[in-house]
This record gives sequence, structure tokens and C-alpha cells, in this order.
Amino acid sequence: MEKSLHLFDYAVFLIYFFIVAGYGYYIYQKKKKSSTDTKDFFLAEGSLTWWAIGASLIASNISAEQFIGMSGSGFAMGLAISTYEWMAAATLLVVAIFFLPIYLKNKIYTMPQFLEQRYNQTVSTIMAVFWLLLYVVVNLTSILYLGALAINTISGINFYVCMSLLALFAIFITLGGMKVIGYTDVIQVFFLILGGLATTYLALTLVAEHFGQTGVINGFKLMTEHSQDHFHMILKKDDPHYLDLPGLSILVGGMWIVNLNYWGCNQYITQRALGADLKTARNGLLFAGFLKMLMPLIVVLPGIAAFVLHQQGMFQTEMVKGGELNPDNAYPVLLNLLPVGLKGLAFAALTAAVVASLAGKANSIATIFSLDVYKKIFNKDADEKQVVKMGRTVVIVSLLIAIALSNFLGIDKKGGFQFIQEYTGFVSPGVFAMFILGFFWKRTNSSAALFSMIVGFVLSILLKFIPMWVDLSGLYSIGFAVPNAAGVYEIPFIDRMGIVFVICVVGMVIISLADPNSKNNPKGLEIDASMFKTSTPFTIGALIICGLLAALYTVFW
Repeated sequence: MEKSLHLFDYAVFLIYFFIVAGYGYYIYQKKKKSSTDTKDFFLAEGSLTWWAIGASLIASNISAEQFIGMSGSGFAMGLAISTYEWMAAATLLVVAIFFLPIYLKNKIYTMPQFLEQRYNQTVSTIMAVFWLLLYVVVNLTSILYLGALAINTISGINFYVCMSLLALFAIFITLGGMKVIGYTDVIQVFFLILGGLATTYLALTLVAEHFGQTGVINGFKLMTEHSQDHFHMILKKDDPHYLDLPGLSILVGGMWIVNLNYWGCNQYITQRALGADLKTARNGLLFAGFLKMLMPLIVVLPGIAAFVLHQQGMFQTEMVKGGELNPDNAYPVLLNLLPVGLKGLAFAALTAAVVASLAGKANSIATIFSLDVYKKIFNKDADEKQVVKMGRTVVIVSLLIAIALSNFLGIDKKGGFQFIQEYTGFVSPGVFAMFILGFFWKRTNSSAALFSMIVGFVLSILLKFIPMWVDLSGLYSIGFAVPNAAGVYEIPFIDRMGIVFVICVVGMVIISLADPNSKNNPKGLEIDASMFKTSTPFTIGALIICGLLAALYTVFW
């Protein structure tokens, strides 16, 4: 397997770089007059179209953990890992219909701002600090590390050089503000999808040719025949991967909390839509939903194809790392088989995914720190220009911190995708409970929010480590505990999230009802049914997505 790029591959990559950089500079110059306005810099208020919002959402969401991690999971467990993508499509519809109207009506620009308006400054500040730590230490660092690792595997360029160049590219894009990020993300998504489809085409063609046939359709049919166990969406509790995807919980349990918290209560994601009007924002999320339906074709099928080929005797050396089979090598192995030119395109696609995610995450970090920490705590009299300047400084500092931390978190040992999911899962249930009750129940008070935030985090950690002290084998019969690789019974983290969420909601209801002043809570939001009415085109698009999801889960149950 050749770990290098041909001169023509570099030429293709440079074309991609100059197109993105040039277009970003054009947008920056065009909007330069308002580049010191906070709403313009952080939100691109009123200037992003529905297709720019949708493309930016996907570009920021899809990164190395999907290309490398989800392809590796496709190799190891099969199509079931696609539930993260397909359930996200359904979640985007929920967020578009029910969450966006609330944010936009109340002129919410950041998540801590919502918590301050709905609860109090204490809840807002604690969550702002937490989100900053989570975004920098977990998300930004893992994206940068995995991206550099993937590019190093493909190109042979020094790992630290890869990391530094990715950070530099992301800084260049981010300093232009959300307008530049939003519109360059459209180009990033184009390269991401085109390069990803090229890799999928190669993978399916290789499977067909290995069995003496031709064409991607035959390749897919052969994959389903030779790896039937890799084409089930709902895993049984005796499946070795049940801890990652616990059966029906992906449809009616904790997977909804994973996705609703990520897509609906996450500065990094919702920021793209908060600067637009409701119709534009909703259409952007609908477009993102359709793109999410496409993602498993790009990031999961190549991993399954690599599994089939590996079972047939191929990639025996390439798939091994440290003397053990490493599923995360699946995608880089396939990329290195691409012909000259296409390999450059796939290299550009992977880089696009990483840079777009880094830029989006860095901008969100800058937004929260500048508007919710710097402006409110350290410099209350700061003008617009000072706040934007601070935001640009935070972008650079956060990426430097990510580079410094990247080698000390054990991301490679845990697996990037699982690393992000599990560590964010410690707080997602409590945070989502705060948001969902804050949206739809006026009596919810700040004491209840603090309970959810603190107790949710503590309970999540307790349920994670309780198998060290308590034998949970008795829960196996009802599917709430299964043995891990060491034979110790533990609760799947998606189920843990569901359990913690329910406890947080019950606790919040009790605390709020016990407060007589909550009956006339002045901070309760005014909600009416007309806010949630959708346009006919949006409704038709939403029904198409729901129909596709029903068909996919029926066929691949």
C-alpha cells in the first residue's frame, strides 16, 4: 500500500485549496464593512441562504471521526452504525419544527444566552464554561488529531505537519466569520460528497471484480450475500456490539437524546440557523436532513466493503496496527487504492471535512467565550470591535491548545467516534432535560435546572463505573446490561443516557412543583401552536425523509 500522493494528486488538492481560500477571501471582502459587527461575525445574520445553512451544518458535522471512525465501525459491526446518520435526519425535522421557532422568536444567539433568559446567570455561566471545556478538550482536539492521523496515513506527510497545516487552514477560514464559513462550507460539502462517492464507487467495484463480476450494483449485492450479519440495523443483545448500539434504544430510547441534544441544544450546530428567518432556517435543516440520508453511502459502505475483501484474504497486513486488527484503517486503506487524480480528490474531500468541522467548532468556541464570558464577566463595556477581536484571538488560542493536548487524551486507543460520543454523553441527558422543559413547561425554575445539570453529570459517571462495585448480570434478561470484552456486565451508554434523562426530568418536575412561585414564573416562554406551523414544501420534504427512513429500517431491520 503506497502511502504517498502523486504530483497530479497534489495538483487536484491545490485546486481545491485555492477555490475554497479564494472564495472565502471574496466573501470576506464583500462583507468586510460589517466584519466588526458581533451578529455578523458570529451568526452571519440574515445573509446565509437555506442551501448554505444546510451545507454548513453537514460540513461542520462530518469530519474525520465519520470518515475514519464510522467506516471502521462499518467494518466491525456493519450498517447498524448508520443509525447515527439516519436518526439525525429525523431529529433535524424535530428541531426545525419545534426548536427553531422558540430560538428565533426569543432572539437567541447562543445557548448560554438562552439559559440566562430562561433560568439565571449562574446556570448560564456554569454551562458556558462547561461547553468551552468540552468543545476544546474533546471535540476540537479529537477532530484535529483524527484528521491529521488520517491525512498522514494517506499522504505520508509528517503527523505534526499535518496537524499544524489543518489548524492554519481552519484559522484562515474562521477569522472571516460565519459568513465565510457558511459559504465556503458549500464548496467543502461538494468536495466531501464527490470524493466520498469516488471512494464508495472504488470499494463496490473492487468487491464485484474480486468475485469476477463488474459494476457497483453487483458489488453491493455481493456485499449483502457475503456479509449478511453486517446488514442489520437493530442488534440483538447477544451481538458483541450491543453495548454501542443497544437494540431498539436506537429508535425509541437514548439515541433521541444523543441527537436532539446535538442538533437542537448545541451552539456548534444551531449557530448556523440562528441568524436566518424561520422559513430559511427550516429549509436549511430540511436540506441537511436529506444530506444526512446520503452519508452512510459515503462513510459506512466503504467500511463494509473493506470487511468483505478482508474476509476474502485482502488487506491482511494493511488492516493490522500494533499486531492487532484495527478497523479504523479501513477507509485509509481504500483511499490508497484510488487511481492518481481520484486519490487527490478523496484527499481533498477528507481535508474539507476536517477543516470545515474545525472552523465551525472554533467559531462556536469564540462565540460563547466572547459573548457569554468576556462581554458579561471580564469586560462589560466592550464595544462590538473589541468583542470580535477577542473572538478572533480565541480561535487561534483554542486551536493551539488542541494541538498541545492532542497526544495526551488517548483518542487513538478509545477510537475517535466513541471518544466523542461517550464523553459528551456524560452531560447530554441533564442538558437536554434543562432545554426541553425550559422550552415547553413554564413552571420549570432555575433550581430544577441546576439539579439537572449537576445530578445528571454525577449520575452518568456513577452508572458508567457502577459495574466495578455491583454485579449487573441480573439486568441481562431485560437487555439493560450486557457483558463487555472482559465479561463484566455494564449498561450500554445510550441506555445510560435514557435512564439519566428520565431521572433528571422527574427531579426537575418535583423541584419546580415544590416551588409555589413557579406557578407564575416570569421567565416561562410564551408558546402557541401557530409557531410550529410549517409550509407545504417543507411538510412534503419531511414526509419524504420519514418515508425513506421507514423503508430503510424495514428492509434492513
